[in-house]
Amino acid sequence: MTNAHPSPATTLATSGSAATPNRLRPRRSCLAVPGSNPRFLEKAQGLPADQVFLDLEDACAPAVKESARLNIVDALNNGDWGNKTKVVRVNDWTTHWTYRDVITVVEGAGPNLDCIMLPKVQDAEQVKALDLLLTQIEKTMGFEVGRIGIEAQIENAKGLINVDAIATASQRVETIIFGPADFMASINMKSLVVGEQPPGYNADAYHYILMRILMAARANDLQAIDGPYLQIRNQEGYREVAGRSAALGFDGKWVLHPDQVAAANEIYSPSQEDYDHAELILDAYDWCTSEAGGFKGSAMLGDEMIDEASRKMALVISGKGRAAGMQRTSKFEAPEA
Repeated sequence: MTNAHPSPATTLATSGSAATPNRLRPRRSCLAVPGSNPRFLEKAQGLPADQVFLDLEDACAPAVKESARLNIVDALNNGDWGNKTKVVRVNDWTTHWTYRDVITVVEGAGPNLDCIMLPKVQDAEQVKALDLLLTQIEKTMGFEVGRIGIEAQIENAKGLINVDAIATASQRVETIIFGPADFMASINMKSLVVGEQPPGYNADAYHYILMRILMAARANDLQAIDGPYLQIRNQEGYREVAGRSAALGFDGKWVLHPDQVAAANEIYSPSQEDYDHAELILDAYDWCTSEAGGFKGSAMLGDEMIDEASRKMALVISGKGRAAGMQRTSKFEAPEA
């Protein structure tokens, strides 16, 4: 049977009378790359990460932020990034670097840039300010207006409280990102290991935070991305922390080292068994609701009854699998009449 179900990355979302591209790009692995390090900028191009974000914020010392902007422009314009989503993290609005970060990078490499990541977002007005600046640059430079997306990073209590307003502040917003290190500091969490559970607490200290971000993202058709795990040699720890947010429904996680890329791509992809099953559900539902299937609203797939709710759940898994480039290994066989 022909695979005719649209991928989330290629469907259209409507706003009023205008159709705009759905921005649900693959982001299982989001690789952080210091903008001040030309060697790392070059190496990142060959790594199998879904997304790279070239960093002007925490990964760059104050003295090299200006030169890092030029490094990033050069890398975006002259590098071979393949199908990666290309993002630049600028400094937050409380600094004096932000506006010049945006102007230099977008004017210099706008056509080769997918998103701007805004850190330490605390309210919707900060997102709106970035949207306005991007629009002015796009109009001035003759770029397509609205094409460059925004990724909003939640890193303190105020940002989490305002996350719903942040998610709806601009049609450019594509992701809501959890920034665990700054967040832990902002609420005085008793831990120095980013992403690990604080001592003396027997439950998951991050569950509410992750779910709050996830609900804001899903209510507005955005992606939810988990932040970094700083113990880059601890693969077991990375897998445990990533598995927690993946189980909730997060779309991906930051990677700080090449060794974390494969783990993120695996953990935030469906298993082959689940992917195959989702595709079978979609095929079976298409058949049972067709003339050949008698226009039925439900049907049996083996011992499982499937209906419209099953189809919606299967679309999520199949969409993630297709975005990851997975190929199905099973085929739907219509029941004999």
